[in-house]
Amino acid sequence: MNNPFATALNMQRQAWEATADLAEKTQVAPERTETVENIDVGQTPSTVVYEENKLELLHYEPMTEEQHDIPILIVYALINKPYILDLQPDRSVVQTLLEAGFDVYLIDWNEPSKLDRSLSISDYVNRYIDNCVDVVRERSGQDSINMLGYCMGGTKSAMYASLYPEKIENLALMAAGLCFDGDGGVLELWGDEEYFDPEAVTDAYENVPAAFLDVGFALMDPVANNVTKYVRFYDNMEDEDFVENFARMERWLDEGIDMAGTAFDEFVSDIYQENQLYENELEVDGERVDITNIDMPVLQIVAEYDHLIPPEASKPFNDVISSEDTEILEFATGHIGMSVSSRSHDELWPEVCEWFEERSNGTEVESEPEPSEPEAADAALAEDVAGDESGAADLANGGSSVETGSSTDLDAETSELHGEDRSDEEIVERGDDDVQEAPAEPGEMTVDEDVVEEVAGEDAASEIESEEDDLTDLTGVGQAYAEDLTAAGIETFDQLAEADVAELATETGISPSRLEDWIEQARDL
Repeated sequence: MNNPFATALNMQRQAWEATADLAEKTQVAPERTETVENIDVGQTPSTVVYEENKLELLHYEPMTEEQHDIPILIVYALINKPYILDLQPDRSVVQTLLEAGFDVYLIDWNEPSKLDRSLSISDYVNRYIDNCVDVVRERSGQDSINMLGYCMGGTKSAMYASLYPEKIENLALMAAGLCFDGDGGVLELWGDEEYFDPEAVTDAYENVPAAFLDVGFALMDPVANNVTKYVRFYDNMEDEDFVENFARMERWLDEGIDMAGTAFDEFVSDIYQENQLYENELEVDGERVDITNIDMPVLQIVAEYDHLIPPEASKPFNDVISSEDTEILEFATGHIGMSVSSRSHDELWPEVCEWFEERSNGTEVESEPEPSEPEAADAALAEDVAGDESGAADLANGGSSVETGSSTDLDAETSELHGEDRSDEEIVERGDDDVQEAPAEPGEMTVDEDVVEEVAGEDAASEIESEEDDLTDLTGVGQAYAEDLTAAGIETFDQLAEADVAELATETGISPSRLEDWIEQARDL
């Protein structure tokens, strides 16, 4: 039986703790409010080197004495501001590229006025992007340059590379919406002509208001985007780093920009509803956008948990272009996390930089290099074990999650580890990069349990499986909490026992008192 006296004492203790917590948060609230209101973003030094209408072409100050021959032009989407790629110094795609020795330019579209309502896809691709490319080519003395397109900017970059292949040396497409044939994610909800008419929106508003787009995206996960994140903010108010990260993301989300009406109509009707780009049927201003002209090296950077542009809306594009040098980097994060999460910058972006480096110094990269003798031996062993050529190729390539020329379905393997999707805002605000484990380094062997079981017997495979503990065995840890801990890199009882409470609370948004209890349980095992 429960002891009523003990229960009463426990309730009183909890009440006192809550009161003390409230008093502490009340003291720091004014400082945190000032932080939210005055947070800095986009701090990497740059100068405007070209302007046209509202457009500004930014050139960033180099950070290394030696630079790669070919510069990179970043093409961002038409909605939201591009400083998401330069959110803060330690989580900046721009700064990561600069530190790798690249000369970096970025197109800032800024907000269209009512007079810009008639701007079309052709205006953005054939006029604005082409003029910016020519400026970068002239300033760098290069006939062709590198292009990195993000989200809708990736879609436009693919169009541009189709129309002007001679001006693009290497093309990287980051979370780009390219294929909408049933697996296109949230944007494909606009694809049903029976239920959504883009012209009805633009007839009413002329340009599509940022608020219209923001509400639609927020409703993809209404609880996380409108309730949970503020609860986490309150719980972590004492953590200045957490508050600063929260403030930067909130500022970016609040500073959405309108989209030109005609371009919106064309994107929805031609790209989302009719899938014309992928079907190679798209025409821009009467000129066919022939994607078979894309014969330069192509890198696709996709986020495994991207609910806006899922991998299936990007990866098939590599199969319908002409390039013989294609690669896919699929990373376990979300649409925004791939550009701002700390793990993305630790693990994903060094690989992106390496891909560009290999192709930006006047050297050609073979799409399928000949294996060395040890690699050939490994390939032969894999072929004997697996019985097919794909097993040999995977083993010879080190079993990496990086795909060259084709894609690998990771959903079945990772769905149990990560559980349901979380919004990007939630991931960023709590410092959770939604990454299960680091991808293999180039040439590093990853473990395939099926191969181990066939080669070494069931004992070896079971030994590998035992390296992960079931966190739900701990009192108070349900499946949802276990997924939060796993996403923060806590997969075993030993890792939990050694975890720092404050850091883990910031990573997961879980209360420190609850974490202390679980850590104590893990230490007792």
